[in-house]
Amino acid sequence: MQPENYHIAFDHLDWRVLIGIGGSAIAALVIHFVIFAVVRRIIRRTQSTSDDIVIRAVYQPSRWLVVLLILMAGMQAVRLGPQVQSWWTIGSAMLLTAFTGWLALRVVKALRRIVESSVDLTAEDNLMARRRTTRVRILHRIAQVTILFLTIAFMLLAIPSVRAVGVTLVASAGLAALAVGAAAQPALKNLIAGIQMAFTEPIRLDDVVIVEGEWGKIEDIRLTYVVVRIWDDRRLVVPVSYFLEKPFQNWTRETSHLLGTVFIYVDHGADIEALRTAWLEAVQGNERWDGRVALLQVTDHSANAIELRGLLSARDASVAWDLRCEVREAMMDFLREHMPDAMVKERVRLDALPKRESEVSQPQGPV
Repeated sequence: MQPENYHIAFDHLDWRVLIGIGGSAIAALVIHFVIFAVVRRIIRRTQSTSDDIVIRAVYQPSRWLVVLLILMAGMQAVRLGPQVQSWWTIGSAMLLTAFTGWLALRVVKALRRIVESSVDLTAEDNLMARRRTTRVRILHRIAQVTILFLTIAFMLLAIPSVRAVGVTLVASAGLAALAVGAAAQPALKNLIAGIQMAFTEPIRLDDVVIVEGEWGKIEDIRLTYVVVRIWDDRRLVVPVSYFLEKPFQNWTRETSHLLGTVFIYVDHGADIEALRTAWLEAVQGNERWDGRVALLQVTDHSANAIELRGLLSARDASVAWDLRCEVREAMMDFLREHMPDAMVKERVRLDALPKRESEVSQPQGPV
């Protein structure tokens, strides 16, 4: 039965119309190619890279979208059988939705690349760059999920049977939403937290943080989780909601500049002024110091030693760590070479030691 319907349908086709439609599609491809070639030639003369990114992004989806629109317009004049006409209507609507979603995804991705290319994450003071990059990446992922969801939904709505089922399920949508919400509560919680993070910005890309006792940098921020690259190249994967519900340390929240501390323990008889002079020379002579803070103070003492706390500053956490280690080594060398008496000693009172048994039993005089 169906082969006969197909035969009848194709017998009534006007092949001249089909040839005209095919020629129009080919002409559209040629015109599209020429237009984009001219536009590319024009934008090569500009210094901005934004237009290049946009042109490369929309070229492929716009080409096929134009061809589809011409075919849809031309096929209106072609007489098709009922079955073929139904298939063409559904298929063309689904393709139109798919190509439109493809174009939207490419445009959103191009906008993200434009924003990221306008900032420099390698700069020393990259706070604004990290803020803009973090926000645009989170919003880009939100836009991707939204576009994909809407594209799939409209493609399914193009099928009459699916549309009828969707209308039938509207009555029970409330109960279904409650069930799905209860089952997917953790995922929805992290998704909403990711959207909130895009605007509140408790963390940004390349921020130096301490999470769960681990020191690391924010390597990637997804919609539902965050990847922290720890100092030894391990990766700590943390839910997004963690950074909105639990306390953590962010060393680069406002600026990347940091203060570092070095503790030195010396004998009570040590010359503090000489040590302070050696400290300043060690800090100021190191190229990692940023010139802001260099200070040595007595912060505590015990029965055996004096505690000296040295403060120094650097442009970021990694440099501060290296600066602390190098200055600590320099101070240890100074103590060993110039002030060995200032090294910590353990004091013991000999008269407070218990006498040995042989000494107690020894006769005190002649018998």
